[in-house]
Parts: sequence; C-alpha cells; structure tokens
Amino acid sequence: MSMSPAAVGPWWQSAIIYQIYPRSFQDSNGDGVGDLRGILRRLDYLVELGVDAIWLSPIYSSPMADFGYDISDYTAIDPPFGSLEDFDELLAATHDRGLKLLLDLVPNHTSDRHPWFLESRSSRDNPKRDWYIWRDPAADGGAPNNWLSEFGGSAWEFDSRTAQYYCHTFLREQPDLNWRNPQVRDAIYDVMRFWLERGVDGFRLDAIWYLLKDPQFRDNPPNPDYRPGQPPKRSLIPLYTADLPEVHDAIEEMRRVVDAFGERLLIGEIYLPLEKLVTYYGRDLRGCHLPFNFSLLVIDWQARAIARLVERYESLLPPGGWPNWVLGNHDCPRVATRIGRGQARIAAMLLLTLRGTPTIYYGDEIGMVQVPIPPERIQDPFEKNVPGLGRDGARTPMQWDPSPYAGFSTAEPWLPLAEDFRSENVENARGDPASFYHLYRRLIAVRRANPALTRGAYRPIVAENDLLLYTRELDGERILVALNLGDEPASLGFMHPLQGRVLVSNFPDRDGEIIDGRIELRPLGGLVVALSGTGAVAPGKP
Repeated sequence: MSMSPAAVGPWWQSAIIYQIYPRSFQDSNGDGVGDLRGILRRLDYLVELGVDAIWLSPIYSSPMADFGYDISDYTAIDPPFGSLEDFDELLAATHDRGLKLLLDLVPNHTSDRHPWFLESRSSRDNPKRDWYIWRDPAADGGAPNNWLSEFGGSAWEFDSRTAQYYCHTFLREQPDLNWRNPQVRDAIYDVMRFWLERGVDGFRLDAIWYLLKDPQFRDNPPNPDYRPGQPPKRSLIPLYTADLPEVHDAIEEMRRVVDAFGERLLIGEIYLPLEKLVTYYGRDLRGCHLPFNFSLLVIDWQARAIARLVERYESLLPPGGWPNWVLGNHDCPRVATRIGRGQARIAAMLLLTLRGTPTIYYGDEIGMVQVPIPPERIQDPFEKNVPGLGRDGARTPMQWDPSPYAGFSTAEPWLPLAEDFRSENVENARGDPASFYHLYRRLIAVRRANPALTRGAYRPIVAENDLLLYTRELDGERILVALNLGDEPASLGFMHPLQGRVLVSNFPDRDGEIIDGRIELRPLGGLVVALSGTGAVAPGKP
C-alpha cells in the first residue's frame, strides 16, 4: 500500500503547530494567570523548539464561565490577557520570527452576556430574537425535546422573561447561535475578517460539527450501547444535533472568507469517526483545510491498532486531502499520563514522522503529566457538572524552571502545579540530552531537514506484535521509522540487509549509528533511519 506524496504545497502542509492555552503558558504581571505579554516573552523558546505556528485558545472578552469559550465580544481581548495593542505586538513579533499565529474561533455559541444575546432575550419581537434558538415549552411545560448538553443535563434553559427555552449545546451560559439565520453567518464572517485584516494566519473552529440543529427539533434516539458510568450525553445518539449535512455549506462559506485573504488556514474541531471526519474536507476540498484528527487521543495504545488506524485514515482521505495528527489538547488527559512516559516518547516519534501536519500541546514536549486537582481548586465547569471528567489537570501552568512557581508567575497560579515541576521543567530539560525536550527538538530538526518526512509517501511495512514499521519516501530519499512499543528488545531482519544511518532515536546515544544488516531495537525504543541503496524494505531473515 503506497500513499502518494504531495507536491510542494502551502505552508501549513510542512508546518508543526503548537497549541498554547494562554491562561497557563506565561504570566507577565504577577496575577497568576497567563497573558499575551507572557507569550511574547516566550516566543524565542518556540523558535528554539522549532515549531512553525502557534494556536491560541480563546483570548476574547469573556465572563469565563467556560474559560474563554463563552465569548461576550469577539473583537476585544479579555483584560486579564491584555489589550488589543498587546495582541498586535504579539502578532508582529510572531511574524518577525517567521512563525504563524492562529486564533480559536467559537462560532457555535456566545456568552449569555454577549450584546447579541442580551437583545435576543429582551423580548420575543426583538430583531435579534432569531439570532439564537428559541422554542416554546413542551405540552407539559418542560423542555421542547430531549436534547442533552455536552456538559450534563438538558440542552434547554427556560427564560422566564419571554416564557421560552433557548438551546445550549454546552453550558447554559453558552446559548447556541442560530446558523440558519443569514445575519448570524454574516456577523461571524465579519468577525473573521476583523482578525484576518489584522494579519492572523487562520482559525481553529471550535465544536464545528454542532453548528446546525434539526429544524424540526426532533428527539434524539436512545443509544443502545450506553452503559452506566459513561458521560450522560452518550445516552442519546446526537442524530439531530450534530454532523448535519448543512454544516458543510456553512464551512464552505467560512472557507471563502479566509481564502479571500490568501494562504490562511482553517482547522476544524471535529470529534467524529474517521469516515465522517474526512467529509469535513468538503466538496472539492472546499471545507476545512485540516479537520482535526483526534484518533491518537482515544486509541488503544497497541502497535497493531495504531498501524491499522494509520492505514485506514490514509485510505479514507479524499484525493488531495492533507492528513494531520494530534497527541494532546486542552480537553483530554496528558499523553504522558494517558499512556506512560516511556510510551509518550514513542508517541512523539510517531507524531513527528507520520505523513501530515502534527500539532503539539504545550508542555508535552517536556513530558508534563496530568495533575490531580484538589476539590477546592477545581475550575472546570465540566468537572463541577459531571464529576470525574474534568479538564483542569491538562491545563496546569507551563513548567519553565525550578523556582517556587515554576517560572510561570511570581504569584500563586490559577491552577496548581505538578508535584514534579522542580525536576521536570524547561531549564532542567535543556541540560539533559536524554530529556523529552531534546527528543522533540531533534525530531523537529530532522523532520525539517528531510523533505521525505514532511512531504513523502507513507508506506507501511508488515510487522508483528509490538513493532510499528513504515517508510517515508520522496524523490529517491527513503527514511525508515522503526518503533518498539514493547517491554522487550527486538531484533529485525530484512529480506535485503539494510544499510543506513540513524537520524534520531529516543535513546540519544544511538543518533548517528550506522545500520548494516539487522536493526536492533531496545525496549520502548525507536529509530528514524536514513536508508541507502534501493532494495525493498520487507521483513525477513538476512
């Protein structure tokens, strides 16, 4: 099976994206909350790491019911993060360093304190009434239907002033916009133009698969596979509240907005099975440039399962569709905790050698772990509504150095630090050649120096048990990636003895090693090998 290489394409096809959760990256003014000037202070670190673009989680004006995903003004900066002038300075400094900057856009809903919603709820005949989704009560006076909120409970909230319910896919403080209203669409497109005109390089579209709801407001069917203990939202199949065909029309309109500004990027947040995810590239690739592929966040971390996943994803991509991979984000447990620190090193090698655009979540490059949050320090509304499913533990402050607040702030941070921050931090990692940090740096440098790793074909190699093998190939350049996910060493023979040189390993003493014949892999060991010669790479005995 061979996946064709892409021609030299737009910047985002060869880029590495780095997600920053602004509240937790760097505090510049001692209030315990990260801000824009803090990010500005750390830009040179990102250049040193080698990434190409940064994506900022929301920084707009917000009451912070859901920490920025409840927006009260799409064209203003929330004061704890700084000002619009601070943003312009950050954007200019980012571009001066050759980096791109992406913003998080939340088109599905606003804050209940947004002026649009304040008008909408003021009376039934307000001109903005239809900007949101309002319905009369059911015959019994209850919610209009059985739709559920992602954050627990009904997706409907009763408004006593106008005696109707409004729909909220998330918190009740996050009323859903009515994307069937052309005025709503135009208003969001104007928001996009505001930031594009300032020079941002694109958007990550939040919760994009929820954008439109069933116009008949039919009940969602029960999920026969639901089991007690699962999140309550899984008790129903979201047939009428998610992934409606009309969503693609709206995304195509957003794509036209960004395309008018040249080479800008549109990423979609879409938690759907792969066969549905790939439809978000759109008709004739006029949808999202990159529908986020979250498969590695949820897969059973076994070599054969990963191999099947990669091949299936590649086979489902539409012609010309560019792949992408994600290992961590602000909504999911940290990879170093999810699969263990040893496996997380293998995961880094996988992320940065697969075909497609990789996204790194801040702190994963130093092996940050999921932090247990004491009940009195919980911030996440999801955890407060559905205990045990909180996201705070993946959003803790970046660990820069061993000082009292990890170099993040001069005051107590908004979330607690990991217990290991005095040993696991950027300052210490810089001095340790075997650290996560140096592994990421070496992988990124090798990826950048070898076009086969950014644009080359992906060719899987038949392997067994805990081994994951594939090559990346372009214009005669061949790179073998050999990963051992097991706890035992592995010795690999091939039908034609291999010759080559190790470009990078998660054991740095192997970098530069000459391969002649077999490949020896340590437990939880990986090698990226530049192959010489033209012999087929197939398993067997030499």
